[in-house]
Amino acid sequence: MVRPTQLLHAQREPATPRAAATVLLLRDTPEGLEVLMTRRSPTASFAPGAYVFPGGRIDEGDTSARAIATRRRTQSRVQLTQAIAAIRESFEELGVLLAHHPDGTPVTAGEIAGMDRSTASSTVAFADQCTARGLLLSTDKVFTFAHWITDRDLPKRFDVPFLVARMPEGQTPTADESEQFEPSWVRPADALARHKAGSFFMIFPTLRTLERLAAYPNVDAVLDACAQRQAGEGPLWTSCPRGAMLGGKEERYMEHEPPFGELALVSPDGQIVHALDWQSAQPVPLLKNVMRLTAPNPSAMTGPGTNSYIVGDAATGYIVIDPGPNDFDHIGRLWKATNGDIRMIVCTHSHSDHSPGAVPLSKLCKPPPPILGLPSAPTSRPTARFTPERTLADGERLVLKTADGKTAHTLRVIHTPGHAANHLCLLLEEDGLLFSGDHVLNGSTTVVDPPDGNMNAYLASLDKLDAACAAGDARFILPAHGYVLGEARAAIAYLKAHRLKREAKIAAVMRKLPQGTPEEWLPLAYDDVPERMWPVAARSLAAHVERIQHAAKS
Repeated sequence: MVRPTQLLHAQREPATPRAAATVLLLRDTPEGLEVLMTRRSPTASFAPGAYVFPGGRIDEGDTSARAIATRRRTQSRVQLTQAIAAIRESFEELGVLLAHHPDGTPVTAGEIAGMDRSTASSTVAFADQCTARGLLLSTDKVFTFAHWITDRDLPKRFDVPFLVARMPEGQTPTADESEQFEPSWVRPADALARHKAGSFFMIFPTLRTLERLAAYPNVDAVLDACAQRQAGEGPLWTSCPRGAMLGGKEERYMEHEPPFGELALVSPDGQIVHALDWQSAQPVPLLKNVMRLTAPNPSAMTGPGTNSYIVGDAATGYIVIDPGPNDFDHIGRLWKATNGDIRMIVCTHSHSDHSPGAVPLSKLCKPPPPILGLPSAPTSRPTARFTPERTLADGERLVLKTADGKTAHTLRVIHTPGHAANHLCLLLEEDGLLFSGDHVLNGSTTVVDPPDGNMNAYLASLDKLDAACAAGDARFILPAHGYVLGEARAAIAYLKAHRLKREAKIAAVMRKLPQGTPEEWLPLAYDDVPERMWPVAARSLAAHVERIQHAAKS
């Protein structure tokens, strides 16, 4: 876990989210699924002028309406209250009421017209009106689609289930003209297109919910997905986004998106203080004791470039991890960022975008720091040969100390063959950071290229890294390509599952074409990968085939 003393920014307590609920009312049309949206008042304190789904805060009195709410066996009291609040809000704002009589007949438009929406701001009044007409709330027909928690940086925050329900037949939405205006039925894809064109403003959670909703062909598909997921009544996803600057503009990201982990590391409390633009001109501070300098070698294989990491501080000197290619300017920037006070240079492996910069960087420093790592195996390619000045032992600790001899930063060496036979990772023990080299990447899976790469070794090394993260409470992975990854163990588990899923697909193709060749298996096993990437995928396919065939013989 990161030491608070190493955080770049003073932390503040985010505002406490308020409980609320919103409902996506859905209907089928010949053109496809549509959802009901309204425009918020331009004077609203939250998201003024935005197109939203009906909803609002959960009142204390919402619990009193449980007596007239129909309930699925698996619905909790909290979920029942959320559904009641959403039904109440849709009635107040749009005059739409999800309710029925005890015999199952739905509420009529005439009955709704006789109810008082203007005084329905009190849940008790709403419940009393329903009770007087013998109505039961159709809360058993309301399902949880998503769960959003407002971003940590905002002064007003909400904790909101995004519920879904079929629009009742025979009812027509009519806005209250105070909080909501212009009720509109819209296809999710059309709403997204209009937002992009600037004519239909929506906030981040609404946009991302519509993106997911657009994948469903009809109302039944949405409700079925929720019902199947909800053995425990959980949402299809939960998100509390994080913000950053990109291209001079504020952008938001969900948990599954590549920048999210980096934002969690740099700004745990959610303040928008970090720029995500990839550049090679200057180091990017991630913590007080960790900087990233990306080499100017972007490509299909390296992504935005190779990340060189600088660990340490002015009081202890620095360790440089992966000095990168032999690029004069990049090496000079590494020297400048450390004021030449580099105590050690560590190469995670021998590939040409990681290790060639080590010797020229060492020669710039006085005295020259030792170059550490593992020597290339005989199986390495001629362009990927590396011989360290000292071979690092598995479990060895590289220590940076203050002038008075106190240990400040400790990197533990973890041998991780698989991507390359001489691959290693480093764990910054005091802050729970895993420097993963090419073993774990952000945004793509690494290539395992026999004979120097080996799939059995790669998967075993993933297990080894997972155990190291568990033992060392490591929460973040700093890869050689891409942003910082959060939820380290979950990222490793996902990567292993992805590899095994791909292997199962390859094995199925091999069974289907037992006399086939790797060239024939490739387009079938990687049909979900762009064809331009097949030459790269062919290397990992060879590693999987080697593992499958070895298992068949043993």
